[in-house]
Amino acid sequence: MQTVIKNRYTQKVIVESEKTLIETVVANRADLCGADLRGANLCGADLRGANLCGANLCGADLRGADLRGADLRDADLRGANLCGMRIKKEQIDSVIHELDIIVLE
Repeated sequence: MQTVIKNRYTQKVIVESEKTLIETVVANRADLCGADLRGANLCGADLRGANLCGANLCGADLRGADLRGADLRDADLRGANLCGMRIKKEQIDSVIHELDIIVLE
């Protein structure tokens, strides 16, 4: 079973039930709120301004992905590869909270 998500800002995003796959790396401003993106290959994806609120990104490959301005509230990032991921300075606290990281000073 496939779900095709389209909106006026994105090309075509295909989410398959078993193994999530993003057909295009350009999904900026896409509404992916609550999407099940476990294990998705989002390496280098352009997700600027995307709504990922409550999305399940467990184990997703976000290496080099551009998430500047994306809404990551309540997104599950456990086990995700965040190496080289781009976010705005204002988003750092949100990402730290979602990963349940304790920053010691």
